[in-house]
Amino acid sequence: MSYLKRLSLTAWIFIALTVGILLGIFFPEFSRGLAPISNIFLRLIRSIVGPLLFGTLVYGIASAGELKTMGRIALKAVTYFEIATTLALIIGLVMVNLMQPGVGVPLNEAGTKIPALAKPVTFGGVLEHAVPANIFESLGQNDVLQMVVFFFLFGAACSAIGEKARPVLDFAGSVAEVMFRYTKYVMYLAPFGVGAAIAVTIGTKGITVLFGLGKLVGTLYLAQTIFVVVVLGAALTIARVPIGRFVKAVREPFLLAFSTASSEAALPLALENMEQFGIPKHIVGFVLPTGYSFNLDGSTLYLSLASVFIAQAAGVHMPLGTQITMMLTLMLTSKGVAAVPRASLVILAGTLGTFQLPLEGITLILGVDALMDMCRTSVNLLGNCVATAVVARWEGVSFGEQPVGVASPAVAS
Repeated sequence: MSYLKRLSLTAWIFIALTVGILLGIFFPEFSRGLAPISNIFLRLIRSIVGPLLFGTLVYGIASAGELKTMGRIALKAVTYFEIATTLALIIGLVMVNLMQPGVGVPLNEAGTKIPALAKPVTFGGVLEHAVPANIFESLGQNDVLQMVVFFFLFGAACSAIGEKARPVLDFAGSVAEVMFRYTKYVMYLAPFGVGAAIAVTIGTKGITVLFGLGKLVGTLYLAQTIFVVVVLGAALTIARVPIGRFVKAVREPFLLAFSTASSEAALPLALENMEQFGIPKHIVGFVLPTGYSFNLDGSTLYLSLASVFIAQAAGVHMPLGTQITMMLTLMLTSKGVAAVPRASLVILAGTLGTFQLPLEGITLILGVDALMDMCRTSVNLLGNCVATAVVARWEGVSFGEQPVGVASPAVAS
């Protein structure tokens, strides 16, 4: 018993993943009945996001002092986002052309009805959507981008007012501390939520979800691994971020994102761990949530790979020039991935339409989309944690043994 008590949350999540997979394989009917457990955990996680963003962003930005500081951080973050997503798109295109996963795949194999997909959002639409008309509606819908914009401006206003905003600032700091403790309590349920989520996925889709269209899934996982090791690894090395400590900080949020295929599930824990890692509140609170709309590396890589995969399955030759044009298009449209439900499929449908590729190709992907979603969501989360660390180093933050900028906001002067 004493050994079990010493196991870390990461170990329990791995155990839960294993148990969930076995339950899904051998007891599919029972596994499908575990959906409420998974949903309850995700609902608890979603209840954290709004208050936590309020506390960390408002307190962090108001404490940062000058608006010029936040403007500089925003510029550095956007620069990093564009470089990272461009490299993700390039790796996706290179790997799909090398591996040719769509060659020989019969396009109408799925034989299912194409889902009704909304029109893809435009970049201008994303900018318009980013500005909330009603912050309480944004909180109710857990719209991270709208919350970031509102709380950023709210924190800037607090900073401009000065001492008169001190009560609001103290309240925001207290909310952040309370929500971090709330997150800790919710994380005790993580192994149950994770195990239930993976059991439901395999129990519903069957063991074939692990093997169907194996070459496509394998190509995606290989491409994402190359991106993580080469691009994200290089970013951490160049920025001189202590990789061992960084891995320790992100492993639990990464596993949560992978097993639940939900960015929201990992965001609260990622915010807390990045702050404990030594990144100041105002950088964590701005860069990490903003990246959920503008730095979805895993999703952008998937989109470039999936588009060419469907062209290959349809027997459509796409010259290099066309693929580069498609990549430039995805650089803009992929920024709207977080703004709509089932967003990757929406953006994919829009891309197929733009380049006269058959929409029927989406039916091929749907069968294994759950497995691919787990991969791209976890890489999205990891990419945003790396972005936060890189921007922090760019701002001169030192990741010494003593964390920087994590003093209790309730007592900070």
